[in-house]
Parts: sequence; C-alpha cells; structure tokens
Amino acid sequence: MNFAFSEEQEELRKSVRRFLDDKSPVTEVRRLMETQEGYDPAVWSQMGNQLGLQGLTIPEEYGGSGYTYVELIVVLEEMGKSLLCAPYFSTVALAANAILAAGDDAAKKELLPGIASGETIATLALTEDNGRWDVEGIQLKATKSGDGYTLDGHKMFVIDGGIANLIIVVARTDSGIAFFSVEGDASGLTRKNLSTMDQTRKQARLEFANTPARLLGSESGAEAALTKTLDLAAVALAAEQVGGAQRCLDMSVEYAKVRIQFGRPIGSFQAIKHKCADMLLEVESAKSAAYYAGWAAAEDSDELPVVASLAKAYCSEAYFHAAAENIQIHGGIGFTWEHDAHLYFKRAKSSELLLGDPTYHRELLAQRIGI
Repeated sequence: MNFAFSEEQEELRKSVRRFLDDKSPVTEVRRLMETQEGYDPAVWSQMGNQLGLQGLTIPEEYGGSGYTYVELIVVLEEMGKSLLCAPYFSTVALAANAILAAGDDAAKKELLPGIASGETIATLALTEDNGRWDVEGIQLKATKSGDGYTLDGHKMFVIDGGIANLIIVVARTDSGIAFFSVEGDASGLTRKNLSTMDQTRKQARLEFANTPARLLGSESGAEAALTKTLDLAAVALAAEQVGGAQRCLDMSVEYAKVRIQFGRPIGSFQAIKHKCADMLLEVESAKSAAYYAGWAAAEDSDELPVVASLAKAYCSEAYFHAAAENIQIHGGIGFTWEHDAHLYFKRAKSSELLLGDPTYHRELLAQRIGI
C-alpha cells in the first residue's frame, strides 16, 4: 500500500481543480444555493462529457472509465473544497454504488450508462421520518403487482430527490429488504424540497402512492448490498469532508497572516497559533483516515467496514471543528452572511449527520471489531 498518489492521479486532481475554480467559484455557489434545482445543467453536462467524472468508477462495460475508488476520493476532496453545487455525491457515491451492489446485471446494463454519461441524475432513497440509517428504520412497503411492484410510503432527507430522474429506493417486501428503481416521472410519486441548514446540498421528501417500481436483484437479502453501499458512500463523504476541512484551514491561516491587531498580525499571537496547529493536526489525520479508507474501497478489502466507519466518524468531527475554528479566527466578520465561513460550517454540520453521526459510527465500529 502506498499513500502517495500517482502522477496520473495528481494530474486528475489538477484538472478537476482548474475546472472547479472556473465553474464553481463562491459567487456561483451562492447563486445556485438559492435556486430550486441547486445545480447548473451545463456544468453537469461538462462534468460527464468532457471530464468523465460521473463514470469515473463505473466499469468500462457499463460505459464508465473503470478507475478505482482512489481516483474518486481525489475528485471528491476537490469538490469538498469548492462546495460544488451538483448532484454528484447522490448520483455517483449513492445510486451508482447501490446499482453495482444489487447484483442485477440487466439493471447495470440499462441504468449505469446514463449515469456515466451525465444524462441521468440519480439518488438513493433510504431514510424515513425516524432518520435511521439501518434496515430496521425501513417501513416503506413494496407490493407485488403483476409482473412488477408498487411502492407505498415515503422517504425523507433524500439528497437531490427533487431533481433526480432515477431513484433507487430501499423498501420492505414480504420476504425482506430489497432495492427498487423508480423513474422520476413515475405515477404516484410526489416530491417536496426540504428547508435545510446547508443550502448547497438539496434534500427532499418523497411520497409514493401505488408507484410502479422495478426490482433490482432479489426480493430479499439486500441488507449486505445496502451495507456495502453505505460503507462506500461513507468513504466518499469522508474524502469530501477532508477537502472542506483543508479549505477552512487555508482560510484561517491566510487571514491570520493579513489581519493586523495591536500593530501585528493575529497569527503571531499564541492563541491563534494553537488553533491553527490543532486544525493542521486534525486535517492531516483526517486525510490519513480518508485515504486509507479509499484504498480499502479500491481493493475491496475486508477492512472496508471498519475503516469506513472510522473515517466517517473522525473526518466528520475534524471538519466541524475546522469550520467552527475558522469562524472564531475570523472574529466578527466570520459570523456574517457576506463571509464564506458560514457556508463551510453549515456543510460540515450537515455532513456530520449524513449517513449517521460520529457516535453512530463509533458504535458501529465497536460492533464490527467485536467490542
């Protein structure tokens, strides 16, 4: 195992960085977060057609590039730095992983090429009003109806659920837990955008009323596939959190160099030095956790369940602490709407809770290592 990125991976990072600097400056982030859709279709299309980002980890036989999870965490780290407003995480880290994990070859051939090309915006609908991220929280019912199935119930906190034209739904059948695909314009499906703290990542409530759905895989036994999907998504989110935390550290250090107080830069004061040093330690440790988890995902290692929860717990806390300290170091200006610090603070808090908070993942980690 080598923690150093290859020359090709570093070139990927640079190309993504240049693209995001051009297409996702903070002015554009602020514009898009005020819209209903929350993304720019032209930029989304460029991501798929020019950079091939949506198909990065999708196998070549399904229209993707066939790269590993290491390349994906490189991309997501840069997206986290820019607070990219696009349905990338929901489409690639959630929906595509769910389709691949479901083990339905026909569905892979039909659904994945559209995701890889950028034509399809997809998401995973799992959580309900109880907010649980495990199978016990799933109440939405799937009923056999002729050659297909219908869904009745609702899903909450569905990322990009308001704009997705493909929804992978986790539902309960008479036999157990299963994955289903639902078209965005299916009958009986109604969607409502939710008011959330983090305006850069849209969430929605989805209502299903006798909504036609296609079974992915078998009627039962999807627990293992769902667990794999959530572990891979946790690794992806950890990488995104690392990018955001690094950006908060960079903002803090830059401000500490130029803000003059009592005739000297505030970075010369011991209290500010301590804050920046602590942030640096946490950010570098978070990188180690996320990168190791990315390697485990790329190798499909037996360690993945353990390191996924470890990375999600640690990176969540590191990002939130960095975002909070960034505001403190900036002082009064850091609390204002005009400054960008609050955008990272809100994303950090939202991401901390997404896929389960640090306490949940530490409990999961303890169970997985047999404590």
